[in-house]
Amino acid sequence: MALHFQSLAELEVLCTHLYIGTDLTQRIEAEKALLELIDSPECLSKCQLLLEQGTTSYAQLLAATCLSKLVSRVSPLPVEQRMDIRNYILNYVASQPKLAPFVIQGLIQVIAKITKLGWFEVQKDQFVFREIIADVKKFLQGTVEHCIIGVIILSELTQEMNLVDYSRPSAKHRKIATSFRDTSLKDVLVLACSLLKEVFAKPLNLQDQCQQNLVMQVLKLVLNCLNFDFIGSSADESADDLCMVQIPTTWRTIFLEPETLDLFFNLYHSLPPLLSQLALSCLVQFASTRRSLFNSPERAKYLGNLIKGVKRILENPQGLSDPGNYHEFCRFLARLKTNYQLGELVMVKEYPEVIRLIANFTITSLQHWEFAPNSVHYLLTLWQRMVASVPFVKSTEPHLLDTYAPEITKAFITSRLDSVAIVVRDHLDDPLDDTATVFQQLEQLCTVSRCEYEKTCALLVQLFDQNAQNYQKLLHPSSGVTVDITIQEGRLAWLVYLVGTVVGGRLTYTSTDEHDAMDGELSCRRQTSSCEGLVANLSNSGFFFLENDLIHHHLNQGSQSKVQVVRLRSDIPRVPEKAWKIVKVYARMSEVLGITDDNHVLETFMTKIVTNLKYWGRCEPVISRTLQFLNDLSVGYILLKKLVKIDAVKFMLKNHTSEHFPFLGISDNHSLSDFRCRTTFYTALTRLLMVDLGEDEDEFENFMLPLTVAFETVLQIFNNNFKQEDVKRMLIGLARDLRGIAFALNTKTSYTMLFDWMYPTYLPLLQNAVERWYGEPACTTPILKLMAELMQNRSQRLNFDVSSPNGILLFREASKMVCTYGNQILSLGSLSKDQIYPMKLKGISICYSALKSALCGNYVSFGVFKLYGDNHFDNVLQAFVKMLLSVSHSDLLQYRKLSQSYYPLLECLTQDHMSFIINLEPPVLMYVLTSISEGLTTLDTVVSSSCCTSLDYIVTYLFKHIAKEGKKPLRCREATQAGQRLLHFMQQNPDVLQQSCQEL
Repeated sequence: MALHFQSLAELEVLCTHLYIGTDLTQRIEAEKALLELIDSPECLSKCQLLLEQGTTSYAQLLAATCLSKLVSRVSPLPVEQRMDIRNYILNYVASQPKLAPFVIQGLIQVIAKITKLGWFEVQKDQFVFREIIADVKKFLQGTVEHCIIGVIILSELTQEMNLVDYSRPSAKHRKIATSFRDTSLKDVLVLACSLLKEVFAKPLNLQDQCQQNLVMQVLKLVLNCLNFDFIGSSADESADDLCMVQIPTTWRTIFLEPETLDLFFNLYHSLPPLLSQLALSCLVQFASTRRSLFNSPERAKYLGNLIKGVKRILENPQGLSDPGNYHEFCRFLARLKTNYQLGELVMVKEYPEVIRLIANFTITSLQHWEFAPNSVHYLLTLWQRMVASVPFVKSTEPHLLDTYAPEITKAFITSRLDSVAIVVRDHLDDPLDDTATVFQQLEQLCTVSRCEYEKTCALLVQLFDQNAQNYQKLLHPSSGVTVDITIQEGRLAWLVYLVGTVVGGRLTYTSTDEHDAMDGELSCRRQTSSCEGLVANLSNSGFFFLENDLIHHHLNQGSQSKVQVVRLRSDIPRVPEKAWKIVKVYARMSEVLGITDDNHVLETFMTKIVTNLKYWGRCEPVISRTLQFLNDLSVGYILLKKLVKIDAVKFMLKNHTSEHFPFLGISDNHSLSDFRCRTTFYTALTRLLMVDLGEDEDEFENFMLPLTVAFETVLQIFNNNFKQEDVKRMLIGLARDLRGIAFALNTKTSYTMLFDWMYPTYLPLLQNAVERWYGEPACTTPILKLMAELMQNRSQRLNFDVSSPNGILLFREASKMVCTYGNQILSLGSLSKDQIYPMKLKGISICYSALKSALCGNYVSFGVFKLYGDNHFDNVLQAFVKMLLSVSHSDLLQYRKLSQSYYPLLECLTQDHMSFIINLEPPVLMYVLTSISEGLTTLDTVVSSSCCTSLDYIVTYLFKHIAKEGKKPLRCREATQAGQRLLHFMQQNPDVLQQSCQEL
């Protein structure tokens, strides 16, 4: 149905289908029909019809949406038309202040966009779109509803000015935002604060919804002003604890007035939770004001006012029972230490009382661990930074942290132990399952726990011994109750975490012999025979400490017990031989554990690793953590030299089969995702092999024997009547194994051994697997990743001897695999949104990565292929084009791994293979150039820098051709024709290059 024939009723039906319809087909059709409205010449008249005569809010919302898209076009409407739209909307919302909130919001967003995009528009020597603040003041003089609309206009305008539109040049955005900051933003903040003062001066009727809404909108306006990106830093919101508000110097007088802070503290105490939370959010920003805004006396006075406010809140803590208020207050406390030094805090008159109140508040928060758990991070951040600052405090005033920090540590420890019984009995989510949060909190606690370390150690020793004894009693057949055993195991799990935390917090410059002795005592805590033994960790300083990462693994319900397995990790040190003997921690370890030297410690590590790998093959968390530790150990050369002498390592190098290590098996008990750990295993194992391998091909063959047997088995049955699933799983495992091996081989000699082992027997087998199971990413992805790894010329390992054809042979095999996969994957046809990446785009991105490695590796002379009539190079480039054309531009930028493989590949092609780029068909070349233009606008530096480089190569090529245009020697005729072809294309499509240059 043509749009100009549609009646108002028909448009409203389409709006209903679009916004609240449940029929997917009707919604899609409505969306298509209504999208045409934006491009229709009748768009403005239809929007006016919907606004003035529409009977539903959704009709008005559609009008607002269409107008927003209309005024946001790259080619703007005439100034007069935009002014008419702005004035019409202002009059419309003024005449109908009780519209649905989402309609008002949508219409005001149109005003904000018009104002921002026309900020520098001049008519009759006036900036015509900067009168918005004067227009808003008219709203503020009207009814409460009109006042709310005026505040929303200012709030939306402030947000819009701060919002980066990446489809437009960033320099233009920054220019507009800076101008708005310098000319209007301060006035907006002053106006908002004056409104708050007026509201607060009158008796607040909190039952009046309009008054509540007005206060909420004004607080949001203040918050938007304080959240403004004043210096164009585009701070990452996730880095909340590092934020500092770069308030302009011209705002200094506002912040120096004590009434400003008092206003927001008073609002917090007077308003209901939904509004008081916003007041606290504003105070968080006030506390984050840059230090350089004040001189020293002013800063001290400002800090004193903040501390007084904190004291008042803690003395009247009723409002903190609301989770929103509680969270913002925790952020507020963390910001105090972020922006002010401990030496400044202790000089505040109220500091002793306030630090006591904060300590009590923190202890109470830790004890109520189930309440707002995400907020604890900020409290621990405060205490961590306070304690870390103690050595640098020059003030003579007492900081009192030696009194309160041990109490914080004790509260954390006891609260976590007490939580276990509640979690088990009430079947709650176990905090230990959220390892990221646990590790983050423990990392913060380790600093706090080192303050008055004697008290922390005494508490942990007492609790550890007590809980170990209780656990032993419960294991007795006559007294063991399953729930009690489970609770006790959970407590022991927390204690192992905590012991590892405090020991791992040792700092070289603050540690003493007494502290080292305490570390040794903690490290030597005996566990009951049913628990996994505690083992030491290698710290950065070269000393062996208890590891602070524990796998808290729950067996299936039919199992007899839970198991806590220590995750071992190593930060590889370089320690003088026997240096450990002079540290008291090792004296205690030698006395209790019988560890006499560093080799003995490594033997303990490796024995534990082999035990885990042999007996926990079906437990993926245990296997993955254990292998990560093995991988960490295998990085340092000094440790590698010692590790290869250990019997457990020798055993692994000779017996890496599923018979000894069940996780290497292919049974259905293992999910295909569990196979990923095999790559880590073989990476570490190959590093160990490389220590003494040299050029011993027999030793390498012996190491590869289990893989040889597996490949030979697959070869024999691949083309016969076989159990397909078993062969597939076997190939997936082998691909992951070989990728781990290839990753660890960084020398030409060792890599050549692997290549000779794989080619020509086994690489064609992998290609056949890709051809057969191209539609199963679980199979193709590991194989493609293996090929991509083989193509990596890391440490010049692929620079074969001059008499060796291996480089060309390797590229030929890669070309076959990429072509096979590319041709097969395109036969899948269209895929749904949730399937397109795993089924298609992921494999394409890996192919592009492999091709990029080959083109940039400098181990293949690609001119040889054309010289001898070999089409493998041309075939793989054509496969690249076919796969590229099957991907939309939006998908190219939406999926990060795809964009980060495509654009660097394009950079290589434009650098060394411009003849290929020039000979592309015009639609393909247009696609490539458009992708460059769109890639220039992304935030990803890998993508944007590759786009810039690619564009530079293309323009340079074009410039050189134009410079040589008049010469045209016969010997360069072919190159001249190619350059002429590119020049002709650019002349026919001048907007492509112009658009790309505009993005720069």
